[in-house]
Amino acid sequence: MSLFKKIFSKEKKETLDKGLEKSKSNFLSKMSKAVAGKSKVDEEVLDDLEDVLVSSDVGVATTIKIINRIEERVARDRYLGTDELNQILREEIAGLLSETNSGEASEIHVPENKKPYVIMVVGVNGVGKTTTIGKLAHQFKGAGKKVVLGAADTFRAAAIDQLQIWADRTGVPIVKQSMGSDPASVAFDSVQEGVKQNADVVLIDTAGRLHNKVNLMKELSKVKRVMQKVIPDAPHEVLLVLDGSTGQNAFEQAKQFTAATEVTSLAVTKLDGTAKGGVVIGISDQFQIPVKYIGVGEGVEDLQVFNKYEFVDSFFK
Repeated sequence: MSLFKKIFSKEKKETLDKGLEKSKSNFLSKMSKAVAGKSKVDEEVLDDLEDVLVSSDVGVATTIKIINRIEERVARDRYLGTDELNQILREEIAGLLSETNSGEASEIHVPENKKPYVIMVVGVNGVGKTTTIGKLAHQFKGAGKKVVLGAADTFRAAAIDQLQIWADRTGVPIVKQSMGSDPASVAFDSVQEGVKQNADVVLIDTAGRLHNKVNLMKELSKVKRVMQKVIPDAPHEVLLVLDGSTGQNAFEQAKQFTAATEVTSLAVTKLDGTAKGGVVIGISDQFQIPVKYIGVGEGVEDLQVFNKYEFVDSFFK
């Protein structure tokens, strides 16, 4: 189908294929068992497919949506062979991702009419939040953008130090204060510095504590409010970083953060080390938030702009 045209460079696509290898092998081996000995898609095949999708961390609600779509096609087309099932799944999942505007891009970019474009990055500790910020800084700079980093995760000294390492590595300025400083104050200084430097992008790290949702909500609200003293519509994007390898736990984190603040985009990391890649489909659908980036390896270029066609192609290859 022409829909699944090649969008990425050969090198990026190979990285994506490799990064999703575990998820793909797990899914396809379950799929082949589900359709073994069957020639057409019937109720039994659909029941088995439902089990395959749920056990691949797509999530129950999203799985039901996918099964319903396939049932409609079976009813419409009267006869669907099991050999067609793979292609139908690809089309229906890409269609589902389209509904959240996920995966439309193939290259990193920010809107030209917002300068600096302020991205507040949220997520629990350990999901790869600070590393994601560092990789984004590297890629934005590589795309010719001027970047400023803000170390507003003042709860952990390690977070400030780690962001400083990325600032040194990528050669971009960083705004920071000492551990225990007011995060909102750091965010304010960072946005101000972005304006002063005529930066294209300001990336602001925030604390990842989740033990008290009320406190988290207050802190993130204050950070946003203070930024708006410099740029009235900042932050322009709230990017939630989730660890894909945690599967259903990533759903729980998304639930907590979407309740605490208005999340506008997602980055799903660590997909290369897990068979739980289906979580990307489920989270995007359940929270109706577009997936913008996926992490499929350790390298700085292995944080990829999420493209639904390439993702689905790699997943079902």
